[in-house]
Amino acid sequence: MKEEFYAAIKLVSGEEIFAQVTPSEEEDRTLLILDTPVVFETIQLKHMAVSAIKVEPWMTMGDDMIIINMDKVITITEVKDEQVLCIYNKYLRDKDRESNQTKINEEMGFLSSISEARVSLEKLYKSS
Repeated sequence: MKEEFYAAIKLVSGEEIFAQVTPSEEEDRTLLILDTPVVFETIQLKHMAVSAIKVEPWMTMGDDMIIINMDKVITITEVKDEQVLCIYNKYLRDKDRESNQTKINEEMGFLSSISEARVSLEKLYKSS
């Protein structure tokens, strides 16, 4: 019973969360290992008269891996909807990104040192 799947989970607290789930049998109980659980919220964009989905982490403090006991779960259902999975995977790709800028490294077009660039620019300036 170690097969991973994407699931929507309704907890006894009333919360509904979405995560990649791995069930685990330990002694006399079943545990669910949740990888990066999130909450989906539908919001209305009034100025565009359209709705959107807002994705937020279920727990803002703590680890991405959370273990819950099955007795805290009312129901769990596997999600195979490609649109929901696409939104979740986009969230995972973007969640650690601090800004929209890419960090620069030498492999991204390192051309010359500062002194070489200065000499090259002085030649261009003098020739014009």
